[in-house]
Amino acid sequence: MTADTWPALPYDEWRATRDTLHMYTQAVGKLRLALAPFEPEWGNVPLYVTARGLTTSPIPVGLRAFDAEFDLLDHVLVIRTSDGAVERVPLGNAVADFYAGVVAALRRMHIDVKVSAMPSEVPDPIPLPEDRTHHTYDAAYVQRFQQVLSIVDTLLKQHRARFRGRTSPVHFFWGTFDLALTRYSLVPHPTEPGAGVIARFGGDAEQICAGWWPGDERTPGSAFFAYGYPAPPGVEHIAVGPDGAAWSETRGEFLLPYDKARAAVDPRQAVLAFCDSTYRGLSARMRGWDPAWTDFPTPDAESLDATRRST
Repeated sequence: MTADTWPALPYDEWRATRDTLHMYTQAVGKLRLALAPFEPEWGNVPLYVTARGLTTSPIPVGLRAFDAEFDLLDHVLVIRTSDGAVERVPLGNAVADFYAGVVAALRRMHIDVKVSAMPSEVPDPIPLPEDRTHHTYDAAYVQRFQQVLSIVDTLLKQHRARFRGRTSPVHFFWGTFDLALTRYSLVPHPTEPGAGVIARFGGDAEQICAGWWPGDERTPGSAFFAYGYPAPPGVEHIAVGPDGAAWSETRGEFLLPYDKARAAVDPRQAVLAFCDSTYRGLSARMRGWDPAWTDFPTPDAESLDATRRST
């Protein structure tokens, strides 16, 4: 895979579209938050990458279920129920219009759900039904974003496969607008007194996370990131790879700029090296992390091919 196959995603050129899309995902992600049963570390709220964009996965509503998928190639939100109803809400309008379209579609499908209309984890939030500030939607950049999500999701799944312990799926968190994979040691961690509800239930266990986000106002550029929680002593001195990866004092995590990765001779190996080296360095300094969790035999290519042919 060459750099040419990894789309450029310059923050300044697509930030207005990024912000609109962020608010779209908040409107839909809140449906999972409202209806899906709680899972540790908020595992019930993220979205998941599909071949065409992002999905809620099935959400229970009474004895029925529904899902909502952002089709970022056809630029439409598709809502489907287990009893055959289908609604489509176009992307590209102001957030207020998109939100109204989602509410109306759910009403026609007899899905009764109450959600907070205030966006989460963003500065200066605007209530979704009133948000006409975010209205820019560049379809070409949305498709680039979808392509990057697909690439990163594949790599994080490969990283996930090399772990015996408890690990999350590859999650897209609509609050922080990032794609992340988290590994856990099952060592509990008491949260700080006075912590907010998100931190209190999301940071109650030791974890090492790797992921990617498309930039924000604090860090105007897309990057891969990794961190351990709680941060072990001397974390900033851990040696990580590849070239271009480094500890960010500002963000309190390791960063590998996306453009550094896509410019590498082998971008795929560069990202995997970042995920593996940060995990090794962090786990070696945190309590209870067994090296055997990432050290186990796997069938060779010949054995895998023989198994596939025989089943």
